[in-house]
Amino acid sequence: MRTPSLYSQDDPISAAMKPSPMETEAERNARLASEAEARRVSEQIDEDLRQERERLKRSKGDVKLLLLGQAESGKSTLQKQFQLMYKPNSIDQERISWKTVIYFNVVHSLKHILATLEAWDDSLEEETEHLDDSASISPNKSRSNGIAQQPSPSTSLMNSSTLPSGLPGPPIRPESRGPNGSSKESGSIQIGNLRRRLTPLMATDAPLADRLSGGITVSGSGKGGVYVRSGWQARTIENALGRMRANYDNDFKKGRDSSFNDVVQDILVEDVGRMLASSKDDIKELWNHPTVKGLIARRKLKLDEWSEFFLRHISRVAAPDYIPTTDDILHARIQTMGVAEHVFDVNIHGKAVSWHLFDVGGARGQRHSWVPYFDDANAIIFVAPVSAFDQYLEEDPRTNRIDDSLQLFTQICSNALLKNVHLVLFLNKTDLLKAKLDTGLKVRKYITSFGERSNDYDTVVQYFRAHFLQVHRRNNENRRVLYTHFTSVVDTKATQRIIGNVRDSIFRGYLQSAALV
Repeated sequence: MRTPSLYSQDDPISAAMKPSPMETEAERNARLASEAEARRVSEQIDEDLRQERERLKRSKGDVKLLLLGQAESGKSTLQKQFQLMYKPNSIDQERISWKTVIYFNVVHSLKHILATLEAWDDSLEEETEHLDDSASISPNKSRSNGIAQQPSPSTSLMNSSTLPSGLPGPPIRPESRGPNGSSKESGSIQIGNLRRRLTPLMATDAPLADRLSGGITVSGSGKGGVYVRSGWQARTIENALGRMRANYDNDFKKGRDSSFNDVVQDILVEDVGRMLASSKDDIKELWNHPTVKGLIARRKLKLDEWSEFFLRHISRVAAPDYIPTTDDILHARIQTMGVAEHVFDVNIHGKAVSWHLFDVGGARGQRHSWVPYFDDANAIIFVAPVSAFDQYLEEDPRTNRIDDSLQLFTQICSNALLKNVHLVLFLNKTDLLKAKLDTGLKVRKYITSFGERSNDYDTVVQYFRAHFLQVHRRNNENRRVLYTHFTSVVDTKATQRIIGNVRDSIFRGYLQSAALV
């Protein structure tokens, strides 16, 4: 009788598992390793599919919130306030990366001041003192159909915020006297000496910009001077870690202790920090120089709030052991390219919901990137800087920034994809508006329709609010409620209280629409 085979020909699996008589030990090991890898890949695919199913299941209850508004309106600062409120540890994790940004802000501001001084021959020009501040803004009349109008070309001067270095300034008579009785020639010599001493520090502007942008150059990057992509904080820390790893290893071998902050210091940033420390007194002297103060007072030199903030605090920023405070991070200015998504777990009434907050670039050339995010948005916070009534777009000096905000808000309110979206309006930078009005700056010089109304804060903010409400009423077929807040998003306590109110109103509308209550 025939002895049955251990491997039946009727069983293909058994046959496949039968060792080949020609298979060597090495080949068998390689086959088993290949099979194990195939098994691992298959299991990983199964796990990825499972996680994706779970994510899709959870995301059905997620909230998608868009931050919209023109460049420099305060969107990114508002995003930081959300981060502080709902993900505070993440601020600490990326705190050291903001040091590069703040150093860049300081250097870029100084470079702007020196370029403007050079354009005015490092002195004040007496012959232009009779011109009011409306003549120093921008030459052409706005083509928009909003509320603002620009001064006529015949009375306008160059916008000092965009004067290039080396541009010839107005003629100057050496024998003329400055406002404090000192000779202008003496003041010019002082500024010339400061410029020479600050030249090495000014040379770090481009390397710092390259470090932040990853070498990406965007034309028309504006006063911020550099664009960054989402995730730049992590890349900054990662690059610094790579550069400093060898030093850290050497310290470890020699028995020296290195803290985390020591490890992640970039060599370039360390060099700039040392230069700032040694130049601190020169920076103070330049910032407090009568010519600089005079140009600012006459609105020939215009600085953004972040420039003034860091120059006022230069002693602290230039300290050898400087670590950015939360207030520093809120004031730090950097322009985001594209759309950055931030996810927060928000708890309300015992229910945890993930919020996907999208911070988008507000420059005109980037607004086309907003549209793909409209179709499934749940809520929009539109940020409009009411302090910008005397400012014009960096991309288009003919357009008043209030006009641009109104036009942009009109597009949002009238968009069919957004007709059911919860809409919140932040009339932002009220602190700066108050400061401008306190100096006697007249709204009617820039917005003719303001007329002879009182130039006080309450009248001005209600005037702007009425125009935004009018835009909303004209584009509100679905009778959507517009929630309006007067804000200064660098004020953490006040802003987080408003965020709490916004959160509650968004959840009420969203949960009702989703039939979850």
